[in-house]
Amino acid sequence: MDFAFDARTEDYRKRLLAFLDEYVYPAEVTFDEEYAGDWSPPPVIARLQAKAREAGLWNLFLPGEHGAGLTNLQYAPLAELTGRSPAIAPPALNCAAPDTGNMEVLAQFGSPAQREQWLRPLLNGEIRSAFAMTEPQVASSDATNIGTRITRDGDEYVINGRKFYISGAMNPNCRIFIVMGKTDPGAARHVQQSMILVPRDTPGLTVQRGMTVFGYDDGDHGGHAEMLFDDVRVPAANLIGEEGSGFAISQARLGPGRIHHCMRLIGMAERALELMCRRALTRTPFGKPLAEQGVVQEWIAESRVRIEQARLLVLKAAWLMDTVGNKGAHTEIQAIKIIVPGTAEWIIDKAIQAHGAAGVGQDTPLARLWAQSRTLRLADGPDEVHKRSLARRELNRYRSA
Repeated sequence: MDFAFDARTEDYRKRLLAFLDEYVYPAEVTFDEEYAGDWSPPPVIARLQAKAREAGLWNLFLPGEHGAGLTNLQYAPLAELTGRSPAIAPPALNCAAPDTGNMEVLAQFGSPAQREQWLRPLLNGEIRSAFAMTEPQVASSDATNIGTRITRDGDEYVINGRKFYISGAMNPNCRIFIVMGKTDPGAARHVQQSMILVPRDTPGLTVQRGMTVFGYDDGDHGGHAEMLFDDVRVPAANLIGEEGSGFAISQARLGPGRIHHCMRLIGMAERALELMCRRALTRTPFGKPLAEQGVVQEWIAESRVRIEQARLLVLKAAWLMDTVGNKGAHTEIQAIKIIVPGTAEWIIDKAIQAHGAAGVGQDTPLARLWAQSRTLRLADGPDEVHKRSLARRELNRYRSA
C-alpha cells in the first residue's frame, strides 16, 4: 500500500501551493473589498482565472478529453488545497460547484450540439450554470418526489414548477439551468424524471428572489435562488439523454459532486486547524498561552486525528471510483458524505471557540467556513438519508445470508 503522491500529482500540488501563496491568499481581502453585494463575482476572480490558465491550473476536476485528465485520486489532494480558500480558489481554477457537476453531465450525457453550445463556454469559464432540482413543496432529499412537470408538446417541452435554493442562480453570468422534472408521473418510480436544458432568458422563467444561507447572501458562490417555471418552452433537443433517464443522471452527477465537496472540506478543516494553532500560540489568558491549556491541546490533537481519518476515507473513495467505478464506490461515497462535513464543522467550531469574538466576525474566514460546512450536511443529501441508505446496504449483506 503506497500513500505517496505520484509524480504528476506532486507537480500539480507544487504549482497549486505556489499559486495559493502568490495569488489566492492575498486576494482574500481584495475579494471582500471588490464584492458589490449584487451576486456578481468580484473582478479579482477574472484576474485569478487568467493567472490560473497561464499556470496550467484549469479544469483540474474533469477527467478525459475535456479536462486535465486527472484521476479522482490525483485530483483529491488538489481539491483539498482549493478548500483552504473555498470562495476564491475553486472558481479561479474553474473547479467550482455547481458548474463542475453540470460540466460532467454534459460531457457524459449531452449531445454533440449541447456540448458545443453549453459545455464549451463552461469549460472556457465564459459563463456559469446552475442545477435546478430542489423544490419547496416536497421532501427533495428523495429525488423521486420532484414535482416539476416537463410535458412534450410537438417539437417542444413545456416546463411548469417551482425550485428553490438553486445554487449559483443569482450570478448574472449564470446562463443555463439543468432542470430536473417529471416527464411521466405514471411510470415506474425511478424512470419518471428527466433533465432538460433551460437558458436563463427563456420566457416564463422567473428568478423570484435570492435566498440567504445562515444569513449570508452567499454571493461569493453565485447566490441561491427561488425560481418559477410558468409554461417555459424549450426545444425538444434540449432534453439531456432520454426521457426517464433523469434520476439515473442525477445519481451519476451527485457521486462526483459529493466527493469533490468532501475533498474541499478537508482543506477547510486544515485551514481552521492552522488558524486555531496560530491563535493558541499568541493568546495568553490567565497567565499562560492557550496552547498550554489542556482543553485547547485536546481540540488540536483531536482535530489532527479526525482530519487524517477523514482524508484516508476520501482517498479510498477516490481510488475506488477510479478502479471499480462510481457504483462500486457507493458505500464509501456515502460514508464520506456522512463523516466529512461533520468533522470539518466540529474542527471549525473549535477554531471559532479559540478565537473568541473574533471567530464569529469578518476578520477571519472561520464564520463563513462554518456556515459552508454546516450547509454541506444538507446539500447533496442530508446525513440521515445517507445513513439510512448505508445501513440498509449493510443489513442486506446479512439478509441474503
